[in-house]
Amino acid sequence: MRSEAEGAVPEEKEPGDSAEETADDSEDDGKRKKKQGSFWKELPVLIVVAVVLALIIKAFAVQAFYIPSGSMENTLQVGDRVLVNKIVYHTRDIARGDVIVFNGLDSWDPEIQVEEPGNPVSKALRAVGTAFGVAPNEKDYIKRVIGIPGDHVKCCDAKGRVTVNGVALDENSYLFTDPITHERNKPSNDPFDVTVKPGQLWVMGDHRELSYDSRSHRGDPGGGTIPIDRVIGRAFVIVWPLDRMDTLPIPDTFKQNALAAALPATPYALGVICTLPLAYLLRRRRLKNI
Repeated sequence: MRSEAEGAVPEEKEPGDSAEETADDSEDDGKRKKKQGSFWKELPVLIVVAVVLALIIKAFAVQAFYIPSGSMENTLQVGDRVLVNKIVYHTRDIARGDVIVFNGLDSWDPEIQVEEPGNPVSKALRAVGTAFGVAPNEKDYIKRVIGIPGDHVKCCDAKGRVTVNGVALDENSYLFTDPITHERNKPSNDPFDVTVKPGQLWVMGDHRELSYDSRSHRGDPGGGTIPIDRVIGRAFVIVWPLDRMDTLPIPDTFKQNALAAALPATPYALGVICTLPLAYLLRRRRLKNI
C-alpha cells in the first residue's frame, strides 16, 4: 500500500498563472519606481515650500534668536536660542519685566563685534543662520524692560534697589549670581535718575556688571532709552539647548499693585480734571433752560 506521502503529487501550476504573476510583479515594480521618482521630483518643491512658510512665520509671527553675549545671565546663557513672539504687542502694550528683542541700528553701538564673512557663500550661510536664529546678529539686542513711558526710574534707594515710580523692585530672582562664589550682582553700580519719555523704554540686562544697556547710553539722544517702534517682539521661551528649555515669565516684583497703579492713575486724573469745566458748563446750560 502506498503511503499518503508517496501518493501525494505536487499540484502543477497552469502556464497562464505564472505569466500573470510575472506581469503583476512587473507592474508593482513599475509603480514602486514611479513613486520613488515622484518623491525625488517633489522633494525640492517641498523644501522650497517649507522654507517659504518658515520665512513667513519668522516675518510676522515667531522668530528664533541666538544669544551672543552674557548680558542676560543667568536668565539666558551664551548660545541659548529663544523664540520671540512678534504678534503679542499688537494685542497688548509692552509691560515692565518683559524680555524683549529690539533693533539697535543707528541708536546703540553693537554689543558684540561679529566678523564680516569674507566670501559670498559665507555671507549666504550667515544670512540663513541669522534668519533661523542659529547665528548672531550684531544689530539686535535682548534686554529686560524696567521702565515704560512716563515711568520715573531711579537707582538706588537707601537699600541699594532700583525704584520705579517710587516703588522698589526685588530683583533677586533674576539678577546674575556667580555660580562659583554665589555672589549676586548689585542692581546697579552706577546711580541714575530718569523719566522715560513717550514712545521710549528703559531697558537693562540681568547681568548688570556686564550689560551694556540704557545706563551706558545716557549720553545718546534718547538719554539711554530705546524707541518702542524698534522692538521686534517678546522673548517667551528658551528652546535650545534642550536641557535649558524653559519659559520667560514676567517676575512677580513687576506685578506689585502700587507699581502698576502708579502710571495709569496719571492719565485718569488728568481726564477727570479736564472734564470738570465741561460738566460745569453743561450744568449751567441746563439751569438756564429750566
